[in-house]
Amino acid sequence: MGSSILTVDLGAVVANWQALDQMTECETAAVVKADGYGIGADRAARALARAGARTFFVAIAEEGAALREALGPGPVINLFSGHMPGDTDMISDMNLAPMINSIDQLIRHVEALPGHPFGVQLDTGMNRLGMEPAEWAAVRDVVLEQSPALIMSHLACADDPEHPMNLRQLDAFRDMTMGLDVPLSLANTGGVLLGAKYHFDMTRPGIGTYGGFPFQAAQPVVALSAPVIQCRTIEIGETVGYGNTFTADRETRIATISAGYADGLIRGMGPVTHLYFEDQPCPLAGRISMDLISVDITDLGRDPKHLDVLCEHQGVDDLAANAGTIGYEILTSLGTRYARRYIGA
Repeated sequence: MGSSILTVDLGAVVANWQALDQMTECETAAVVKADGYGIGADRAARALARAGARTFFVAIAEEGAALREALGPGPVINLFSGHMPGDTDMISDMNLAPMINSIDQLIRHVEALPGHPFGVQLDTGMNRLGMEPAEWAAVRDVVLEQSPALIMSHLACADDPEHPMNLRQLDAFRDMTMGLDVPLSLANTGGVLLGAKYHFDMTRPGIGTYGGFPFQAAQPVVALSAPVIQCRTIEIGETVGYGNTFTADRETRIATISAGYADGLIRGMGPVTHLYFEDQPCPLAGRISMDLISVDITDLGRDPKHLDVLCEHQGVDDLAANAGTIGYEILTSLGTRYARRYIGA
């Protein structure tokens, strides 16, 4: 087989979601946007639904429609992007609930779909999505007359428990929702870990469900093994790959694997990343290219048939640190050429 094998442990997805759920006394929703953070939204969502998740969040209406096809008529599917132009039929036909972000969206929704479920997103300081305090104050009474199903906001710095922005946003959210008899939601994964005062009526863990920081106790969800296409021995002074960035200082055995930056293995991680054969790390030799990675296997003393990229010794956050990015980017960049194998659920 010429393609790398991406193993997705749906049992770990469920276990992580359940562990986060057990930290709260409220409903725990499931965030499955960006194709379930790269692992497959349909497979992840069905596993989470079987585990008890009844409310789901996606980014846009098209994701919501695909998720409705996968889950059927029961669960609530919320759209972070709200009610965008051209979304009306899809929202109606697929019974999706937009999180209204502006007065324009509010007008669009109540005029096009009167009585259809919706929620409201408030901006508590992130300045990304949601109604700002003055905008919310102007339409609050009108919104409440329409019986929103949920009012939410999003934490900007919850992965840093000591960041003062967490308390500022908590206070702002409390001020903007004071006296309301509507379910409230503020906490993402980091918010769950911040404690009960951030939990309100619903939490929305995302990255923690998929094994990423800041949920340090999370079970790993993905493993990636790449086949070795060819091995060769090079002499002292010979180079490997584009730009001649690796020069052999000894007789060196090089293995070339079938994976590259087109598969989400970011070029910038190359200089400090190792691949693994069982428990032994093997450094990369030269640049990561589009479809191929060369690896120094001299110290293995043998030619392996495969090398592990994601494994018990190296997770998505390790690769992210090597590339100067975050685990979210590694997960959501996992390519379509992998042969995917689902286990555990």
